[in-house]
Amino acid sequence: AGAGQGPGRDVAVVGEPGGSPPRADALIATGRGVGLVTRVADCVPVLLVAPEAGVVAVVHSGRPGTVLDVVTATVDRMRSLGAGDDLAAWVGPSVCAGCYEVPEELRAEVDAAVPGTGSETTWGTPSVDVTGGVQSQLAAAGVPAQVVEGCTVEDERLHSYRRDGADAGRAAGVVWLP
Repeated sequence: AGAGQGPGRDVAVVGEPGGSPPRADALIATGRGVGLVTRVADCVPVLLVAPEAGVVAVVHSGRPGTVLDVVTATVDRMRSLGAGDDLAAWVGPSVCAGCYEVPEELRAEVDAAVPGTGSETTWGTPSVDVTGGVQSQLAAAGVPAQVVEGCTVEDERLHSYRRDGADAGRAAGVVWLP
């Protein structure tokens, strides 16, 4: 099953293998052997694992999902399904604050919702730090995170919609417990 169907805060729990995959911004599986994937091309991919409870999740968190705090909604749902102190996250590469140019009004709006995300591009215009926002949301939820560095716009090895437009590929974050 895959996450990243649209910008929002929808969290779905995946059923038994072979069922129809839900369309949501975050997916959770509660059984071992169920693989989940999120696809991105500038947005922030987040993988979450709680091995003792056998709960995994993938999150697609772009600017709208970060403002709506889809990461915390996912963590809360995982905890309601038994995830405990072993819950950990991996945050994949996304567009960096130095490249994510937005209008000043949008920067202010995002920063009001997720303090500290307002930033500036490397050329001095308003920008948003979505990766920093996701990291702060995970920290506030008490979830340790490993960050895989890299800017999707700057690194030609990574897929970027901002850089390549409609021709952009997608990066996939995959998680499962054997």
